Amino acid sequence: MTYGSVVIDRLVENGIDTVFGIPGKQTLPLNEAIDDREDVQFVMARHETAVSHQAWGYAETTGRPAATVVVPGPGDMNAMNGLKNALNDNTPLVHIAVETDPEVRGRGGIHETPPDTYDNVVKANRVVKNPEGIAAEVERAVATATTAPKGPVRLGIPKSFLPASGTSAAIAESEAPEPATPTSEAVTEAAGLLDNADAPVIIAGGGVRSADASDELVTFAEQYDAPVLTSYKGKGVIPEDHPLSAGVLCGGTTPEMAAYVAEADAALAVGTDFDELVTRGRTLEVPEALVHVTLSADDIGTNYEPKVGLVADAKLTLDALNAELPAADHQAATATTQLRASVSDRVEALVDGETPLTSPGALRAVREGTPDGATVTADAGGFRIWTLATFPAMGPRAYVNPGSWATMGTGLPAALGAQAANPDADVVALTGDGGLLMCIHELHTAAAEELPVTVVVFRNNDYAIISEGAERDHGMAPNSYSWPDTPVDFVALAESMGVTGSRVETPAEIRDAVAAANDADEPRLVEVPTDPTEPQASSYLTE
Repeated sequence: MTYGSVVIDRLVENGIDTVFGIPGKQTLPLNEAIDDREDVQFVMARHETAVSHQAWGYAETTGRPAATVVVPGPGDMNAMNGLKNALNDNTPLVHIAVETDPEVRGRGGIHETPPDTYDNVVKANRVVKNPEGIAAEVERAVATATTAPKGPVRLGIPKSFLPASGTSAAIAESEAPEPATPTSEAVTEAAGLLDNADAPVIIAGGGVRSADASDELVTFAEQYDAPVLTSYKGKGVIPEDHPLSAGVLCGGTTPEMAAYVAEADAALAVGTDFDELVTRGRTLEVPEALVHVTLSADDIGTNYEPKVGLVADAKLTLDALNAELPAADHQAATATTQLRASVSDRVEALVDGETPLTSPGALRAVREGTPDGATVTADAGGFRIWTLATFPAMGPRAYVNPGSWATMGTGLPAALGAQAANPDADVVALTGDGGLLMCIHELHTAAAEELPVTVVVFRNNDYAIISEGAERDHGMAPNSYSWPDTPVDFVALAESMGVTGSRVETPAEIRDAVAAANDADEPRLVEVPTDPTEPQASSYLTE
């Protein structure tokens, strides 16, 4: 068995059944090993940036890691964007990077980059020193990636090791570490603080998803009777048709939401790091009686000083609080209705059915044409805030969007990863035209790999959130970064790559086209022209 086969064997034995990548001469021993097996699939992207985004989408929708394989240097550095995105989101993946051989390093070899280039974009960055240690290093990489707090691990393997054959070091049996358990004293203290509240609030982040703690969160919210506001990474951890789902703290946080949090007399923040996006640059005021649950000790006290801080697993902590706290009646349903109305009342003025539709009007029609059980991926950019605020997510693994890295060009690749992981599911990618142009080549991947995703592109011919800021803050001309005279024909582009496309404008047309695309056993693109003069959610919803 070659060491390339050893790598793939260890990945498969650890439950990894999908490898995303672009082959090169250096990776061919790995590709050959994959080709010889039926229990692992290789998804070939068209650009390495998409490779890591695809693996991220796979892991975000399953909780399981995928692997990525790229060539040294340019391939590795192209993938860095997605690795950093996965790091910020605590998403597990194993990134296999073929390295320059030791005897060539420092001599200007092709694609040579210093291995420490990648130290700050992954949870761990390791280079195999001897081929005999490859099996053990793959085992360690998977264990590190999947141990909470999870994250991407880069494993560099010198090129000449992969086609060689030889012995492998024995791998000691080991058990995955137990999740961090909260102390009974901390749970009792937190429960006492929360029990004294009359108008509490729950703030739930992506850590609830990572811990598979959505059921425990819903149980806690119902028993404690408190509205749940999520972070943008927590969107969906309580289904957004639940009567206690109150909205998303993001760039579109309404004044009413901010006021409710500020005036609450207690808050449970679970699985969130209170980053700058959630708190709008720390302008969000939180109650003094704050219980903060997170897996990273560095998060405790960074932006807010909690009364009780627990460095512990979200699932175990919510379970313990459910056992400790008595049922309460805080009239939370009334508060939740009011918080939801703070968005819907503002949005209603923008949803008049006139074409071109505004983003919230188009999103409403897309939601109507999308099954509740579908997986939805959303790209970054200005339109994402409309999506966060107005497009209901129906489950913890049913909605994927990038976190604080906020990189554009993720929506389509993430959808491909989600579809590879869930071949029988309906998968819908929501993207602006700016974001899609950054990954348009992956339409070809969808066609070639027969991944039947539905891509809905909202076209306003503008980097609109940038144009708005340029005009508002810098006195530049309106729509400074638009391209109305050179609009992109996304339908023609899609069809040139083997993807069926359609252009629709009215709510009924959008609903029907999206429904038909979801029913089709092929990738499809739906282009929706949107109003280039619509306000940005980050200003409209916050006023």
